[in-house]
Amino acid sequence: MARDAVLITSGGMDSTTMLYEFKDEIALAITFDYGSTQNGRERQWAITHCQRLGIKHIIVGLDFMHRYFKSALLEGPDAIPDGNYDDENMKATVVPFRNGIMLAIACGIAESHGLRRVMIANHAGDHSIYPDCRPGFISAMSAAMQAGTYEHIEVFAPYTDISKTDIARRGAALGIDYSETYSCYKGGEHHCGRCGTCTERRQALRDAGIPDTTIYLQE
Repeated sequence: MARDAVLITSGGMDSTTMLYEFKDEIALAITFDYGSTQNGRERQWAITHCQRLGIKHIIVGLDFMHRYFKSALLEGPDAIPDGNYDDENMKATVVPFRNGIMLAIACGIAESHGLRRVMIANHAGDHSIYPDCRPGFISAMSAAMQAGTYEHIEVFAPYTDISKTDIARRGAALGIDYSETYSCYKGGEHHCGRCGTCTERRQALRDAGIPDTTIYLQE
């Protein structure tokens, strides 16, 4: 299959899995630096995996989000709540319309490079907290992108209706070492083990039957 896609990759479990699963279709990977606490540590893994696979990778700065948007992810580790994704306090980690902004920019880059699809690794576990990860939003954004580009660029989001556990199983089958990814919202050298994304990571690996070699500060 032709390489006709742009992938939005953070360096976390989900987008790294997508990077490997669809490596033969991806012409370009984009990491967005929007000033979140974990951006730096995630980014290093995104760079590593793209280099390993020989996929061109660029970093696009979105510093305006850090300056003007309100989210616990932009305020530092002390602002990050502990708990599960389905807890009410996890709404504090929403970065307003983050995926909409990233998809729009990736769409413009895709058309500038003659590419036809933008890939994003949202999944079913995101739906309860993050409005811009839900199927209705992804479909609407894809329709807007197709209507607004000469090449009718579309969103390709194959993980939308599957769980993080399902993604972990796919990654294990691909031979991905998930210790070479980063998830923690608090952005420390080691995963905190308590925030929503650490909790989700641990549960997904456990439920997928994959040994978790992540170093957590709190077991």
